[in-house]
Amino acid sequence: MERRKALQRTGLLAGAAVIMPSLLSLFQSCKTESRLDWQPAFLKEEEVKTISALLDMILPRTETPGALDVKADMFIDKVFAETYDITGQKNIRAEIATFNADCKKNFGAIFTDLNEADRTKVLQEAETTSEKFNPGIWGVSLGKQKPIGFYRSMKSMAIWAYFTSEEMGKKVLSYDPIPGNYDPCKPLSGVGNRWSL
Repeated sequence: MERRKALQRTGLLAGAAVIMPSLLSLFQSCKTESRLDWQPAFLKEEEVKTISALLDMILPRTETPGALDVKADMFIDKVFAETYDITGQKNIRAEIATFNADCKKNFGAIFTDLNEADRTKVLQEAETTSEKFNPGIWGVSLGKQKPIGFYRSMKSMAIWAYFTSEEMGKKVLSYDPIPGNYDPCKPLSGVGNRWSL
């Protein structure tokens, strides 16, 4: 591996280590904010509705909480407001507008005004046409990553916000802040669901 590439990858890992506590503090701030009192820091009303409807379709409430139950939309708004630069913020606004324009062109209304069947068709189309993430190692993408587009980036952020929420970590995933004995030969059937720690 070239020295320059190795240094770049090391820099990316160091940057992720520095920014991660800041992003986690953003999620903590969402936890204390009531949905009734919420004033979006970045998104405008129609944008908030679009993101919220999209997250609700990606991670709906079932026997476990949905994305809106853990305030993933509020977290994503804070990420846009506090971690995106001016160019990134302009791009996300343009991507939301394009997403709604495509919905209007193909189904006659913006995403929030579509019925559930049409919303499902929009997401199925986006799932098949948008680029996927390259495989990676230690947080670094292998190969040159093609732009993933609005849908895939929102899906990724939704999943990230969802599984890093306190409610999911403590009430749904297995949680043991002080783990017990190490059992290397435990059968997979005895492991249970995923662990948050």
